[in-house]
Amino acid sequence: MKHTLIKLATTTLIATGALTLSHCANGPTANINAASVNPKQLAADSRKALNSLCQQNLAARKLRASAKGIMVFPQITKGGFVVGGMGGNGALIRNDGTIRDFYQTAGASYGLQAGIQQYGYALFLMDDSAFRNLNSSSGWEVGSSPSLVIVDQGIATSLSTTTLNKSTYAFFFNQRGLMGGLGLQGAKITRIKP
Repeated sequence: MKHTLIKLATTTLIATGALTLSHCANGPTANINAASVNPKQLAADSRKALNSLCQQNLAARKLRASAKGIMVFPQITKGGFVVGGMGGNGALIRNDGTIRDFYQTAGASYGLQAGIQQYGYALFLMDDSAFRNLNSSSGWEVGSSPSLVIVDQGIATSLSTTTLNKSTYAFFFNQRGLMGGLGLQGAKITRIKP
């Protein structure tokens, strides 16, 4: 009986935490987040992060030239103990260098995890379908996109303009902290208006 109650309490805690965090991408939490964002600072941080990524990563530099736009989240914070969450703000840098749109990313996870870390990521949007997904009314669930490729060292060495066949490429950068694994599963991107 005691074991069953502990299992039930744990399951309830995980479900409640995941549900709560998954709704952070929309609604009142998104509005509070948008009100606290300094758009000029976020634009400057996003440009700086993209320039740094492209200086250090040849594949990112190659993709930048042909991307329709690049969404940059310069600082994401992820943390958790069994139930976890991640979130941060970013800017969409258009292929002409302008920034007109700002976004937040948020997500929830559960499982064997403990710790906290910070990192950044950039999404290189290569075609019009990527933009359509981005501005869907309920937010873009990035991890569920079949046209997303996370670029690691193995892919980066073979990536060229002739091998581009997906609409979105993701790069992670500036990882700091103690928590295993980076991914976009369960991440939702929603437009904000600071």
